[in-house]
Amino acid sequence: MSLIGGAAALGWPLVTRAQQRIPVIGWLSAGSAESDNIPARLIAFRRGLSDAGYVEGENVAIEYRWAESQYDRAPDLVADLVRRQVSVIFAVGGFPMAFAAKAATTTIPIIFNLGGDPVQLGLVASLNRPGGNVTGVAELATELAGKRLDLLHELVPAAAVVALLVNPTNTANRELETSSLRDVANSLGLQLHVLSASSAGEIDAAFATLAELRASALIVSVDTLFTSQRTQIVALAARHAVPAIYGWREYPAEGGLMSYGPNLADSYRLAAVYVAKILKGTSPADLPVEQSVKIELVINLKTAKTLGLTIPLTIIGRADEVIE
Repeated sequence: MSLIGGAAALGWPLVTRAQQRIPVIGWLSAGSAESDNIPARLIAFRRGLSDAGYVEGENVAIEYRWAESQYDRAPDLVADLVRRQVSVIFAVGGFPMAFAAKAATTTIPIIFNLGGDPVQLGLVASLNRPGGNVTGVAELATELAGKRLDLLHELVPAAAVVALLVNPTNTANRELETSSLRDVANSLGLQLHVLSASSAGEIDAAFATLAELRASALIVSVDTLFTSQRTQIVALAARHAVPAIYGWREYPAEGGLMSYGPNLADSYRLAAVYVAKILKGTSPADLPVEQSVKIELVINLKTAKTLGLTIPLTIIGRADEVIE
């Protein structure tokens, strides 16, 4: 972990880089350099900064810290950013990162980007008046778990047993999605099994259990670990011939069947706009939580054909992107 730049003006501590004083963004991510460099995300964030007049390496620096899908590393990573007195912390990859940042500092502004309701879990006081030093962008992600099951049921109506794959270390996502899906499964008369995995090896084991349970369909939780392991998960779904739905378009782009979830490029761009406002002196307490409401349905027709599925026209017609 190397120091990429100095930290900022507007009352925040300053350090020197190439004899210049420039602000430093602390990038606190649940993911990895690979997962955060998915083009739609990082490009959108940099574009949001650029539109506000900030260019990385010229008049702003970014200190990157990655938890590599190990949420228990978050406190140490954010503590390092606090010691370096960055100008603002951008916490991305879910509630664990945002809560770790909030616990570490009450003075450095924190902008989060997460999927879920930050009020429901006590991260902010309200959407309009978040209070304190924390605000950011909330995506519709965990809230869409039930809709994902609806879509999967519409596609494979004969599937009476379905499974949800969750990461047990991501407590907030696990509880929100499990609760939502149990209600929807009951309403549809489906049997729901919750499978847990917090490592690549456990993902393999979960798919073995999936086969033993004779589950005919799978919902994959919106979790950073699973996104980073999407190649493995997509390959396992193909090997076990199980129709699966995901939260992000990266999965069908990788060969997964379909995804239904927020447009991450939009939410990262919105987060960058808030980061830029902080760098220009706006207090986080004056920035209401932004809600990213762009939702996209992506379908991989080639994968559907391999699975012997015919995508109903009612679903095709609603798709934002069809991969052939």
